[in-house]
Amino acid sequence: MTPKYQAIADSLRQEIESGLYRDRGLLPTEQALCRHFGISRQTVRRALTVLEEEGLITRRQGSGSHLRVRPKSKEARTFVIAVLTTYISDYIFPHILRGVESVLAANGSAPLLYATQNLVSTERKILQSLLTVKPLDGILVEGSKTALPNPNLDLYQKLIDRGVRLVFINGAYPELADVPSVLADNRSGGRMLVEHLHRRGHQNIAGVFKSDDMQGHQRYSGYVEALRDLDLPLEDRRVFWYNTEDRELFLHEPYLDQLLSGAEGCTAMVCYNDEVAIRVVTQLKKRGVRVPEDMAVVSFDNSHYSELAPVRITSLSHGNQNLGVLAAEQMLRLLRGEPCRSVSVPWQLVEKESG
Repeated sequence: MTPKYQAIADSLRQEIESGLYRDRGLLPTEQALCRHFGISRQTVRRALTVLEEEGLITRRQGSGSHLRVRPKSKEARTFVIAVLTTYISDYIFPHILRGVESVLAANGSAPLLYATQNLVSTERKILQSLLTVKPLDGILVEGSKTALPNPNLDLYQKLIDRGVRLVFINGAYPELADVPSVLADNRSGGRMLVEHLHRRGHQNIAGVFKSDDMQGHQRYSGYVEALRDLDLPLEDRRVFWYNTEDRELFLHEPYLDQLLSGAEGCTAMVCYNDEVAIRVVTQLKKRGVRVPEDMAVVSFDNSHYSELAPVRITSLSHGNQNLGVLAAEQMLRLLRGEPCRSVSVPWQLVEKESG
């Protein structure tokens, strides 16, 4: 079920894109939105935060929520930009894609969307097809299985040689070090979660990470570095790994039961993302384990999953920054010949009830 704030954000987004507020350049006040939708001010503010993260509005205290979408200039060039991501409709990806679309739409462009399902074979087929697309100015890329050697670097190089600009999201390849990227500071995120749990008095902290994506390795690096620096126990048997192919099996009850049995003796767990965390919390509740009294659970992304869990999940957020917005802005800078460099996006801890 879609959270109420997300439904309100979706409704307001449609009204913005339809041009309803274009003449004023301003959304109705929070109080007016509360009356219109019959909701609380807190829900309105969460919906407005979503739109702000997507780059559609800016919020100024005392003057309301201003539209950021600018009318298309007659002289502005329309760019042809492809977006190659692992998934389109799953988990946090719609949020990232809405950020991309908002920036491109404000600049007279619309993305060509492709999804690889995190498979390098599918990625290769899409890249081969993009080599035939003319004109093609740029590609925003979330690479497939970024923790593993990529067999498609030859195709990326061919695109670069043809003058196609690339910006990587959520991962990057050392062989293409000159390509700018927009990455979360995942190593620092792993540290933040362990340090938070340690401040809460936890000593034995388990971890769950994804093995075939760069984010999983970086989050694990921060996790183990924090355990080491805080002189906390690190035991291999309490660190659990999964990959793209076994994701569905991993998230089912029998495997989760096995995982939680392996984590016995731990009082806290760091999860790779909210999708894993909600399954862990649900399974803990089924086993009669109290969250957070018996087991604290923390995670990454502060997605809608963190709100839907039986116990709301403490999770890391990018605050008002949207990786899709940042990546699209980087792409436009490249295409306009402006300076462009890689961006590392910090995390912010959003404390809730799970730990």
